[in-house]
Amino acid sequence: MKQKILQAVVELQDELLTLSHNIHDNPELGFQETKALSWQKALLEKYGFIVESPYCGLSTAYRATFTGKGPGPRVAILAEYDALPDIGHGCGHNLIASSAVGAGIGLARVMADIAGEVVVLGTPAEEGGGGKIIMVDKGAFADIDYAMMMHPSTKNIIGRGGLAAVSLKIEFFGTANHSAEPERGVNALTSLIGLFNNINALRGAWKIKEGPNINGIITAGGVASNIIPDYAAAKFTARAYTRSYLLKMVEDIKVAVQAAATMTGATCKIEIGILYAERYSNLTMGETFKTNMTMLGETMNYPDPQESIGSSDIGNVSMVVPAIHEYLSITSQDVNSHSLEFMEAAGSRRADDVVLLAAKGLALTAYDILVDITLRERIRVEFSQISEKDAGI
Repeated sequence: MKQKILQAVVELQDELLTLSHNIHDNPELGFQETKALSWQKALLEKYGFIVESPYCGLSTAYRATFTGKGPGPRVAILAEYDALPDIGHGCGHNLIASSAVGAGIGLARVMADIAGEVVVLGTPAEEGGGGKIIMVDKGAFADIDYAMMMHPSTKNIIGRGGLAAVSLKIEFFGTANHSAEPERGVNALTSLIGLFNNINALRGAWKIKEGPNINGIITAGGVASNIIPDYAAAKFTARAYTRSYLLKMVEDIKVAVQAAATMTGATCKIEIGILYAERYSNLTMGETFKTNMTMLGETMNYPDPQESIGSSDIGNVSMVVPAIHEYLSITSQDVNSHSLEFMEAAGSRRADDVVLLAAKGLALTAYDILVDITLRERIRVEFSQISEKDAGI
């Protein structure tokens, strides 16, 4: 059965690499990925998938389903395909989409003999738009039992976590006046600078060494040095190990904003963005993926515990279903993600190899889950131990 899956991916090689390069060469920003959607949809429909799009109210999201011989587990393989402004596919999402499509079609080759369903979920706007978060909130994963994806990287890694994160837009509104009479104005910029000082004071209380952090930039601070600014604004990104702690940080920030406004008599406004949850990588699924990748000739490692980690909307998925988000190297470790160098690597010969390797590894892992009830039980037991997953926050 596994040989049939592998052979299916081999036969798909030209179509998968064409898909990868088409997406790479036609970068589209989040929620605008119309070409990438159409190419994926056409290929999946060609091989018998029923594709629903738009999905979850998102015009560039999709759900492609292939049903097996009877009722059984439902495994979702997740595709990303949005690009970065100015850089294009500097995060390599063209590889994620093409490998997910390849894995789905490869697994479909044997579904006539397996109970269950394989679902390829197209999840737009990972780069700041939180497409998966919207889809989680709208019930896209309510009937999904397991979720998996691959992300290109500079290392082969399984089991990597992620931080909870949220963006905030803070605005202060004062009264403009000539700087010769500052007492007749209300200085919005002074409030904003006060907010930065308040946040710096909070850093000790947030136990920065244990994970929480916040960074911000001033986006508006006045128009001339001889005018008291009546408007000032900033954007912040706050991160923490868990979303429950992150929500506590947000409450502290609200107090700090109000205190800064009160200091000058300004008024304030806070806009809180979409909340990215921390990531719980299911290690049982990860070890299964590792075994399959080893068979394919790729050595997988766990991340360095001292290595910094970022945030992704896959975290919200991992809170509701067992999920993995494993990494395969497409370039050397001295290349930074979200860079022009990484964008070039995402169109390289090694990237082509990774598309096929990931398609095979994901399909084989999904197959193992579908046919092995003991493996499924171990995955579910591990998932049940995730803290906060039923906390409703």
